[in-house]
Amino acid sequence: MTVRIVLFHATPVAMQPIHDAFNALWPEAEIVNLLDDGLSIDLARAKQLNEQIIERFVRLGQYGYEMKADAILATCSAFGPALDKLAALLPVPVLKPNEAMFREAITRGQRIGMLATFGPAVAPMEQEFRDFVDQSGCEATLKTVLVEEAMTRLKLGDVAGHNQLLVDHLPQLADCDAIMLAHFSTSRAWDAVSQASTIPVLSAPHAAVKRVRRLLEASREPKLC
Repeated sequence: MTVRIVLFHATPVAMQPIHDAFNALWPEAEIVNLLDDGLSIDLARAKQLNEQIIERFVRLGQYGYEMKADAILATCSAFGPALDKLAALLPVPVLKPNEAMFREAITRGQRIGMLATFGPAVAPMEQEFRDFVDQSGCEATLKTVLVEEAMTRLKLGDVAGHNQLLVDHLPQLADCDAIMLAHFSTSRAWDAVSQASTIPVLSAPHAAVKRVRRLLEASREPKLC
């Protein structure tokens, strides 16, 4: 039976990386895209997540479920509290974009670095990381470097410039055990950053696809008496 995954995008630049990951790791899955880039625009103006934006996010997620989604995967890292609220309302998995990457990062060591390009996403992601570490029972710290100019370059179509700016900021994370590329959009820089780094570099899309596939395949396994 075909599995339908609804991808929830709040910016167009997050779409291609997750499509590439599904094509590489789970091409059989049926992918449906919901895009509301007004969410990220309004969040940037508001500077922080507010109830109005959360409610808009939740309504769109409910619409995604009504499309007979087997799971919903968000690709924008700035809406953690909204995803928590949506997950509490729906009977299907609702996945945050970075949880799977967090899981892998803390297996690499206790000092985790993060390269981010969208300022409003940083505080929610850092809180999600702290919550995840607390729940896992592990000890780990997070050091974030924000490179907002890289996002500007990417939106202008300058992928090479975006990637190089992230490479240029690598030295600030030289004391880390692993480096996470914060957003789905930054995964475009994985090759460039990995080649310039002696530290393991992690990106979210491939980790997220592997996790949603494991969750859904496990839920479809026959139960033994």
